[in-house]
Amino acid sequence: MADTKDNLKVCFAASAGGHLTQLLKIVPSFKDFNIMGVTTSKLVAEKLKIYGRTYIISECNRRHFFRSFRSLYQAVKITLRERPDVVISTGAEPAFLICITAKLLGARIVWIDSVANVQRLSLSGKLIRPFADLFLTQWPELADANKKIEYVGALL
Repeated sequence: MADTKDNLKVCFAASAGGHLTQLLKIVPSFKDFNIMGVTTSKLVAEKLKIYGRTYIISECNRRHFFRSFRSLYQAVKITLRERPDVVISTGAEPAFLICITAKLLGARIVWIDSVANVQRLSLSGKLIRPFADLFLTQWPELADANKKIEYVGALL
Protein backbone atom coordinates (compact mmCIF):
# COMPACT_ATOMS: atom_id res chain seq x y z
CA MET A 1 0.00 0.00 0.00
CA ALA A 2 1.19 3.51 -0.79
CA ASP A 3 2.60 5.53 2.08
CA THR A 4 1.89 9.17 1.19
CA LYS A 5 -1.19 11.08 0.14
CA ASP A 6 0.25 11.67 -3.31
CA ASN A 7 0.93 7.97 -3.81
CA LEU A 8 -2.21 6.59 -2.16
CA LYS A 9 -4.65 5.73 -4.94
CA VAL A 10 -8.23 6.20 -3.75
CA CYS A 11 -11.05 4.89 -5.91
CA PHE A 12 -14.50 6.37 -5.49
CA ALA A 13 -17.17 4.02 -6.87
CA ALA A 14 -20.92 4.53 -7.05
CA SER A 15 -23.83 3.92 -9.35
CA ALA A 16 -25.31 7.00 -11.01
CA GLY A 17 -28.11 8.76 -9.17
CA GLY A 18 -28.44 9.00 -5.41
CA HIS A 19 -25.43 6.80 -4.69
CA LEU A 20 -23.11 9.08 -6.67
CA THR A 21 -24.74 12.25 -5.33
CA GLN A 22 -23.95 11.08 -1.79
CA LEU A 23 -20.40 10.03 -2.69
CA LEU A 24 -19.64 13.37 -4.36
CA LYS A 25 -20.23 15.10 -1.02
CA ILE A 26 -17.09 13.52 0.42
CA VAL A 27 -14.77 13.35 -2.60
CA PRO A 28 -13.50 16.96 -2.16
CA SER A 29 -12.12 15.96 1.25
CA PHE A 30 -9.65 13.72 -0.58
CA LYS A 31 -8.43 16.28 -3.13
CA ASP A 32 -4.79 15.83 -2.03
CA PHE A 33 -4.87 12.11 -2.85
CA ASN A 34 -4.44 10.32 -6.17
CA ILE A 35 -8.15 9.93 -7.02
CA MET A 36 -9.88 7.83 -9.62
CA GLY A 37 -13.59 7.23 -10.04
CA VAL A 38 -16.00 4.61 -11.32
CA THR A 39 -19.65 5.18 -12.09
CA THR A 40 -22.37 3.88 -14.40
CA SER A 41 -23.24 6.85 -16.60
CA LYS A 42 -21.23 9.00 -19.00
CA LEU A 43 -23.45 11.93 -18.15
CA VAL A 44 -22.58 11.95 -14.45
CA ALA A 45 -18.99 10.77 -14.97
CA GLU A 46 -18.14 14.40 -15.74
CA LYS A 47 -18.78 15.21 -12.08
CA LEU A 48 -16.10 12.74 -11.04
CA LYS A 49 -13.64 13.66 -13.81
CA ILE A 50 -12.77 16.95 -12.15
CA TYR A 51 -11.03 14.90 -9.42
CA GLY A 52 -9.18 12.37 -11.58
CA ARG A 53 -9.44 9.55 -14.08
CA THR A 54 -12.95 8.20 -14.37
CA TYR A 55 -14.28 4.95 -15.75
CA ILE A 56 -17.75 3.89 -16.81
CA ILE A 57 -18.98 0.45 -15.74
CA SER A 58 -22.21 -1.10 -17.00
CA GLU A 59 -25.26 -0.81 -14.79
CA CYS A 60 -26.48 -4.08 -13.32
CA ASN A 61 -28.73 -5.27 -10.53
CA ARG A 62 -30.44 -8.39 -9.22
CA ARG A 63 -33.31 -7.99 -11.71
CA HIS A 64 -30.86 -8.21 -14.63
CA PHE A 65 -28.55 -10.94 -13.38
CA PHE A 66 -26.68 -11.61 -16.62
CA ARG A 67 -25.65 -7.96 -16.98
CA SER A 68 -23.59 -8.53 -13.85
CA PHE A 69 -21.12 -10.65 -15.83
CA ARG A 70 -20.30 -7.76 -18.16
CA SER A 71 -19.96 -5.42 -15.19
CA LEU A 72 -17.72 -7.92 -13.40
CA TYR A 73 -15.48 -8.17 -16.47
CA GLN A 74 -15.23 -4.37 -16.58
CA ALA A 75 -14.54 -4.21 -12.84
CA VAL A 76 -11.67 -6.68 -13.21
CA LYS A 77 -10.17 -4.67 -16.10
CA ILE A 78 -10.43 -1.39 -14.17
CA THR A 79 -8.98 -2.71 -10.93
CA LEU A 80 -6.13 -4.54 -12.67
CA ARG A 81 -5.27 -1.37 -14.56
CA GLU A 82 -5.56 1.06 -11.65
CA ARG A 83 -4.77 -1.11 -8.60
CA PRO A 84 -6.38 1.20 -6.03
CA ASP A 85 -5.14 1.14 -2.45
CA VAL A 86 -8.55 2.11 -1.07
CA VAL A 87 -12.07 1.97 -2.50
CA ILE A 88 -14.72 4.21 -0.99
CA SER A 89 -18.26 3.45 -2.08
CA THR A 90 -21.89 4.20 -1.38
CA GLY A 91 -23.15 1.37 -3.65
CA ALA A 92 -24.85 -0.26 -5.51
CA GLU A 93 -24.06 -3.53 -7.36
CA PRO A 94 -21.55 -2.19 -9.93
CA ALA A 95 -19.65 -0.48 -7.10
CA PHE A 96 -19.85 -3.69 -5.07
CA LEU A 97 -18.10 -5.48 -7.96
CA ILE A 98 -15.33 -2.86 -7.97
CA CYS A 99 -14.93 -3.33 -4.20
CA ILE A 100 -14.69 -7.11 -4.45
CA THR A 101 -12.18 -7.12 -7.30
CA ALA A 102 -10.05 -4.45 -5.61
CA LYS A 103 -10.17 -6.37 -2.31
CA LEU A 104 -8.78 -9.43 -4.09
CA LEU A 105 -5.83 -7.24 -5.12
CA GLY A 106 -5.25 -6.08 -1.55
CA ALA A 107 -7.21 -2.82 -1.42
CA ARG A 108 -8.95 -1.61 1.70
CA ILE A 109 -12.71 -1.13 1.39
CA VAL A 110 -14.73 1.68 2.97
CA TRP A 111 -18.46 1.24 2.47
CA ILE A 112 -20.89 4.02 3.35
CA ASP A 113 -24.36 2.57 3.20
CA SER A 114 -26.89 4.82 1.52
CA VAL A 115 -28.56 7.42 3.67
CA ALA A 116 -31.86 6.21 2.19
CA ASN A 117 -31.53 2.90 4.04
CA VAL A 118 -33.12 3.89 7.32
CA GLN A 119 -34.47 0.56 8.60
CA ARG A 120 -32.18 -2.02 7.00
CA LEU A 121 -28.93 -2.31 5.12
CA SER A 122 -28.86 -2.23 1.34
CA LEU A 123 -28.47 -5.58 -0.44
CA SER A 124 -25.04 -4.62 -1.74
CA GLY A 125 -24.17 -3.42 1.78
CA LYS A 126 -25.14 -6.80 3.23
CA LEU A 127 -22.99 -8.53 0.63
CA ILE A 128 -19.90 -6.35 1.10
CA ARG A 129 -20.02 -6.27 4.91
CA PRO A 130 -17.78 -9.35 5.44
CA PHE A 131 -15.14 -7.83 3.13
CA ALA A 132 -15.28 -4.18 4.17
CA ASP A 133 -12.48 -2.83 6.32
CA LEU A 134 -14.76 -0.03 7.44
CA PHE A 135 -18.54 -0.10 7.11
CA LEU A 136 -20.38 3.10 7.98
CA THR A 137 -24.07 3.75 8.29
CA GLN A 138 -25.95 7.02 8.50
CA TRP A 139 -28.29 5.70 11.18
CA PRO A 140 -27.27 4.78 14.77
CA GLU A 141 -30.05 2.19 14.99
CA LEU A 142 -28.51 0.19 12.14
CA ALA A 143 -25.09 0.24 13.76
CA ASP A 144 -26.54 -0.90 17.08
CA ALA A 145 -28.34 -3.81 15.41
CA ASN A 146 -25.47 -5.04 13.21
CA LYS A 147 -21.96 -6.24 14.00
CA LYS A 148 -19.01 -4.67 12.17
CA ILE A 149 -21.02 -1.56 11.28
CA GLU A 150 -20.18 1.86 12.68
CA TYR A 151 -22.12 5.05 13.13
CA VAL A 152 -19.78 8.01 13.59
CA GLY A 153 -22.30 10.79 13.09
CA ALA A 154 -23.80 12.31 9.98
CA LEU A 155 -21.49 11.86 7.00
CA LEU A 156 -23.54 13.03 4.06
